[in-house]
Amino acid sequence: MSNTVLLIGASRGLGLGLAKQFANEGWHVIATVRDPQRADALKTVANVRIEALDIDDVAGVDALTQRLSGITLDVLYINAGVSGSRALSADTATPEDISQLFMTNTIAPVRLARHMLPLVNPRTGVITFMSSIMGSVETGPGMGMPLYGASKAALNHLTRTFVAELGEDTRLTVLSMHPGWVRTDMGGAEAPLDVETSCRGMVEQVKRAAGQGGHRFIDYQGEPLPW
Repeated sequence: MSNTVLLIGASRGLGLGLAKQFANEGWHVIATVRDPQRADALKTVANVRIEALDIDDVAGVDALTQRLSGITLDVLYINAGVSGSRALSADTATPEDISQLFMTNTIAPVRLARHMLPLVNPRTGVITFMSSIMGSVETGPGMGMPLYGASKAALNHLTRTFVAELGEDTRLTVLSMHPGWVRTDMGGAEAPLDVETSCRGMVEQVKRAAGQGGHRFIDYQGEPLPW
């Protein structure tokens, strides 16, 4: 029986790459997109069930949880996020900019994980949050996109809180994952990594993590990162 992954945010870029990689390795992939009518690339991938979801929509998250009732997830991979403008800073950001960035990148992923937790295999399940080295308080400053980095730092903090609330007896593994600097719409054309290399590495780290327990901040090659 093949493993099952629920991949949140898979219409393009790293999310689409992860869907392809998991599917190529024989996993059953449930992939969410905000608009299934704009997911043509994802529809070409075999073994993928496409579900509509806006991660910011609490009612939509609850509805998806109900639709997936009875399914055991081996991996919950929360990739959905927004980058905001590259020029966004504390001086230029509007309240709306801040609300969108932190709701989608910080609050919504952890809230979704809480709602989906009963579906995740309690013994060997892995919950992965797509983070970024920009979210490292130690090394992120100076890399650019400071508010995006701040939203990922806040995600890391809330993820640690989420893990602490699971209790010491949990056997779930939680990863905060940095994909590397990848050639995507966000990463830009000058990025050194292609999507396939990053996603192959991330899937490998997720598979290795099953059953290990604990919470780690790592990159696509498994290297630990400073919080």
